[in-house]
Amino acid sequence: MTGPTTSRGRLVLALALTVAVALFLAFVPLHRHWFDLNVYYDAVGHWLRDGRIYDFTIPGADGADYGFTYPPFAALCMLPMALFTWPAAITLSMVLNVAASATLLTWLIGPIVRRHGWNKWFAFVVAACLFVLLEPVRDTFSFGQVNLLLLVLVFFDAWLLSTGRGRFAGCGIGLAAAIKLTPAIFIGYLLITRRWRAAATATGTAAAATLLALAVAPGASRIYWTEALWDTDRIGVLSYVSNQSWEGVLARLFDPVPPSGVVWALGVLAVLAVWAHRVRCAVAVGDERAGFALTGVTACLISPITWVHHLVWLLPALAVLVDSGLRPDAPPARRRLLLQVGAVVYVLLCSSVVWLWRFDSTGVDGFLGSNTYVWICLGLLIALPLRGARSAAMLGQEPYPARIP
Repeated sequence: MTGPTTSRGRLVLALALTVAVALFLAFVPLHRHWFDLNVYYDAVGHWLRDGRIYDFTIPGADGADYGFTYPPFAALCMLPMALFTWPAAITLSMVLNVAASATLLTWLIGPIVRRHGWNKWFAFVVAACLFVLLEPVRDTFSFGQVNLLLLVLVFFDAWLLSTGRGRFAGCGIGLAAAIKLTPAIFIGYLLITRRWRAAATATGTAAAATLLALAVAPGASRIYWTEALWDTDRIGVLSYVSNQSWEGVLARLFDPVPPSGVVWALGVLAVLAVWAHRVRCAVAVGDERAGFALTGVTACLISPITWVHHLVWLLPALAVLVDSGLRPDAPPARRRLLLQVGAVVYVLLCSSVVWLWRFDSTGVDGFLGSNTYVWICLGLLIALPLRGARSAAMLGQEPYPARIP
């Protein structure tokens, strides 16, 4: 990392960067006014008052009505919000997301900082400023979303597996899957990579949490698993530009005709086939971090709805891409290419570019531009670089550590 070589120079630059980013966040991006947190907060209150949670809705900016879409176990986890005032609930959401962000940055860039001998506090300040500029991160904070917290739960298991503590792995993934169904794909990752014990632990944890919710809230559980889960209208408008999934691509392409379920299923199967092959390759070379990162990318692609704020699941893949461009055992030309690609991906994920086609996604430019984040996901799935013992051996080098911490 090039930059100031004195403590005073680093301090001045860190303060200037922090102030600039703070001013940008205060005045430039569209603030979401904690809309999702408001749904959680009011839905939980409605549940306590009227005994029902899945019939509560709030109108959204896209004309759809949004209600509580998570499993009943998530509602149990959010129930303590009823003890807080609305300002206190916002504060709690911000504190939890800050803590999750700090944890993720420690896991994702900590190894890079130590490996290259960079000044630790200065590197983390720069990384934090770059981190909060990403649109998925900005939206997670201003929507009051929970995906950063779920990402921490999942990557706790990745940390356990990559540090030889795999016998304890699976609980984080299981809890995340019980709170929101999408992280259940990481159980598939454990199965594909033959982590039978971790997969069993994750499945058992998710089942136990779900059964706990069934025992505590049988009515809500029955409605969710038999009705609410299958009502796609509750989630939102599939063709809305914020939906950066494979189904979002189809919905915008064929709007106003509903997208073909067969075409969607074939696309999902193709994505899963590529994912299964690539995660096997990642684990074969000892790159646990890349395997988990590829799974997060795949989750974004195959989910029926992947709002822009859900794309925080791309953060590990972005870290892998940049880290691969900094590794000393790669040819200089390859390093430059990877860093350039990483910079382009980062800028696009900061740019909010898809919103240029919010009202009209027709035409070639609309097809390409309104699905920009989907193309990024596909590119990362296909070409995310892997590293580990085998790749290092091919270059006649010592194995390049692939652990998370």
